[in-house]
Amino acid sequence: MNGPIRNLATALFVAFAVLIGGVTYTQAIIGPEYRDDARNARLVTARAARERGTIITRDGTVVAESFPDPDDPQVFRRSYPEGELYAHVVGYATVLFGTTGLEASRSQELVSDRDATISGVINALFGGDLRPNGLRLTLDHDLQSAAADAIGNQRGVVVALDPRTGELLALVSSPRFDPNTLAGRSAGPVGVALEDDPGRPLLDRALRQTYAPGSTFKAVTATAALESGTASAATAYPDPPLLPLPGSTAVIRNFAGGVCVDGTEVSLAEAFIHSCNTIFGQIGLEIGADALVTAARDAGFGLEIPLELDTLASVIPAASSFRNDLPGVAQTALGQRDVQATPLQMALVAAAVANGGEIMVPHLVAEVFSADAEVVERTAPQVWRRAMNPSTARTLADMMEGVVTAGTGRRAAVPGIRIAGKTGTAEVPDRPPHVWFIGFGPVDPAPDERQLAVAVLVESGGAAGEDATGGTVAAPIAGEIMAAYLTR
Repeated sequence: MNGPIRNLATALFVAFAVLIGGVTYTQAIIGPEYRDDARNARLVTARAARERGTIITRDGTVVAESFPDPDDPQVFRRSYPEGELYAHVVGYATVLFGTTGLEASRSQELVSDRDATISGVINALFGGDLRPNGLRLTLDHDLQSAAADAIGNQRGVVVALDPRTGELLALVSSPRFDPNTLAGRSAGPVGVALEDDPGRPLLDRALRQTYAPGSTFKAVTATAALESGTASAATAYPDPPLLPLPGSTAVIRNFAGGVCVDGTEVSLAEAFIHSCNTIFGQIGLEIGADALVTAARDAGFGLEIPLELDTLASVIPAASSFRNDLPGVAQTALGQRDVQATPLQMALVAAAVANGGEIMVPHLVAEVFSADAEVVERTAPQVWRRAMNPSTARTLADMMEGVVTAGTGRRAAVPGIRIAGKTGTAEVPDRPPHVWFIGFGPVDPAPDERQLAVAVLVESGGAAGEDATGGTVAAPIAGEIMAAYLTR
């Protein structure tokens, strides 16, 4: 073979190799990514028309199901019997708008294999069950209903979970929407109206929105002080009417504008119970940015929370950003400045205190079951991270209980049950404050006694507006929710 022919043969061989490699890469490696892309209209239409498994709550309430189209029995339509109550968690599966929520993240289990895809054909050849699986959620229907009723039409969030297992028992974001209105082929105008709604009903505020946590963040600041050995519950601090911030003309004031207690000295426990800004500003300056940021990161700030749904990471600036910004450290210690948290994150802070310092992996799916109602997968409790030592959790639990019995959180009390909590009133530019309550109950439960950790957020003070505080608006909602679950 002469040289030119050899070179041509080599070039053809290389070209075919590149072609085969490119086709293989497109089909086998990134093909599934293209196939499953939400912008793939053929996929969306095909999947929306296929049978999907039933989704039920922990107590058997049906929240999503499929039924044959009366005009075409080969096509299935999706229905959401509880309407808006589970809209953000369950999501929707539609022809026009694709899939969201668990309908999207657990689509592999929920979608039938009765189609002409390669996986469906292989499954059929090997005698597999082509019917879709269903999901049993951790959500408690009565508690979900109570949470939705408690927050009403106000913009806000309720998160409730079992701190010992990580099971989410209620997850409500308000305002809500009815996914049934998006399921029809003529739902276009409804979807456009929801997207344009200034109340942003499509936004899952529990998982996909961050807020200044205000004084609820003082639980993290207190953790940093206790863990670093800088303070104990009995450590005393001066009680001034205002705290000048070093290197600036700014000052920190208490909520009422005067001294927090009696103007002499205040212990860490008293400062926590009465939510003293001046004291926690001092604590922030004393412990420094490194300890504060470490405590926040130990609690999950800056990390994506492992959940079946996408979550937005809560924000705590890097310690290095505070090197020449002592006022920033003091303000961050109060849950203001640049610190931001999702309601789920703050619920996990409360759950860590309730669970001896450990945060369990939060989850929404308890079981995957077959069409014959046999359990094929069960979620086991797992530890996600340790936020604090058990001794710190014990001290914080005592201080949080004091908030409810003698401090700013009295309206969260449940008769006959020891409740612990922390209120928060977060300043927001040009708007009324966001108001918070995080907490749990009962304190020190028996091994067979149920326990609940909660976070309640109401945007811009809700109906109370400028006059709202965490103690007057969010705490009563939390108390109502905990009573509904713990006294059932």
